[in-house]
Amino acid sequence: MKDTIFVPAFGNRPRNLVGREEILRMFESGLQSPPGSRERAILLLGQRGSGKTVLLLEFAEMAQKMGMVVASPTVVSKEMPERVLEKLSAAGEKYLEKEKAKVTGGTISVLGFGGGVELTPNEQPSRSFAWRLTDTCSKINKHGKAVLMLIDEAQASNEELRQLIVAYQEMVGAGLDVFIVLAGLPMTISSVLNDHVLTFLNRASKITLPPLRINDIEAYYRDSFSQLAISVSDQMIVSAAKETFGSPYLMQLIGHYITVGAGEDGSVSKVRFQTAIEKAREDFINDICQTTLAPLSDQDIVFLVSMTKDVQSTKIADIISRLKCTSSYAQTYKRRLIHAGVIEQKRRGEVSFAVPYLRDYLISAYADM
Repeated sequence: MKDTIFVPAFGNRPRNLVGREEILRMFESGLQSPPGSRERAILLLGQRGSGKTVLLLEFAEMAQKMGMVVASPTVVSKEMPERVLEKLSAAGEKYLEKEKAKVTGGTISVLGFGGGVELTPNEQPSRSFAWRLTDTCSKINKHGKAVLMLIDEAQASNEELRQLIVAYQEMVGAGLDVFIVLAGLPMTISSVLNDHVLTFLNRASKITLPPLRINDIEAYYRDSFSQLAISVSDQMIVSAAKETFGSPYLMQLIGHYITVGAGEDGSVSKVRFQTAIEKAREDFINDICQTTLAPLSDQDIVFLVSMTKDVQSTKIADIISRLKCTSSYAQTYKRRLIHAGVIEQKRRGEVSFAVPYLRDYLISAYADM
């Protein structure tokens, strides 16, 4: 069967955005706030596969419909500052003044007399990125148009990101009509907030992407499979929704594999269904679980492996006993891993894994620990 609905790939924009209506309403409200408002700077926090990039694309479309000039989502890199300027220049081209030509040399004829001049584009003196960004936004603002900059995969201790944020802070201080959204992993955003140069970001609105509601996923599956003429039992839909654990990426993976694994008549047998779940789980572990653990320290991993002894939640007291460590040591790593979005506190003194299938992967990958 051909899949025309599910898009299980990073950065792809699904046809329907599931379970993020409240966040979109909050963003729309923020777009109507006056210059200098806290809602104009947003930090979007979410684990891999939580739909950060998709939301940035939705934000861009919403702002464009409101007549704003938007620098579409730009990934943090060495080229990021220039890419933001390029995107704003392209999106706001009709609002930016054209540079006048100047005489620099060559030969032209005036009333029959020869001369030694020629016209070339005026070369703007070398200016800092902050100056050029402020100048661009000011010119766009003069036409009554606000500016929105969307930054994806924010990174800690990144000089290019510092340049952009410092420039934004200066523009806010000057009263310019500008907005900015930074999306990144929880631990990364936490590190950005701790940067002494960027402390003003602590006043920004912070949106943490929660897991999707299982009921919303069930409704999405029913509608999608109906459109695709896929015959899936209600029991399978309920089971598939639970297997997503509220992860947008896992939701797309499972939906995709059920669709492409269906028979020619659109039917889905129990075997085909189970195969789809297993393929989705395997992809998720490879794409999400491994990359989630990559930036963590050896001590972080030891803490997590000690949690695999429990099926559901783990008591901090049990971790202290298993690792033969102090309470202070355990609390330190608990806070680190919560900030990283890898674990979550279920109740006082207990934690559990926040990433689906991470426990399974740890058990298989660190069986000798």
